[in-house]
Amino acid sequence: MNPTTNPALTLSNPTGLYDPTANGYSHVAVVAAGAETIHVAGQGGEDEDGVLEPDFPGQVRKALDNVVVALRSVGAGPADVVRLTVLIVDHDEAKLHVLGGEFDRIFGDGLKPTCTLIPVPRLALDGMLFEVEATAVRPVRTR
Repeated sequence: MNPTTNPALTLSNPTGLYDPTANGYSHVAVVAAGAETIHVAGQGGEDEDGVLEPDFPGQVRKALDNVVVALRSVGAGPADVVRLTVLIVDHDEAKLHVLGGEFDRIFGDGLKPTCTLIPVPRLALDGMLFEVEATAVRPVRTR
């Protein structure tokens, strides 16, 4: 099943594994041979001036928006994301629900990218509560 508009990417949740849809990710991503890979460095919830949003929901929203800005800068978008790594300070299930809602906003109702969530005691900046890095793919462009 390929719910994205990207022919280089197929996401799936195989029979025999629990359905991770409620937690906002897919189990498997297959990338077609010859696809270009895009790596987006960890994005936090800071604006263009480096000012962090004051709370967890605001930081998640801004960090994911920052991923979209980075992707758009190279002609890609959310439909091209194959994998996310998420770092959350003092993670709990309430934060997971915030994250799931923001994933729905960015990635829509279909299958989400594969994702690993890592609870951490601290991130790079004082007050930073959330960070996300992304890997995206797109078909190779002919020149």
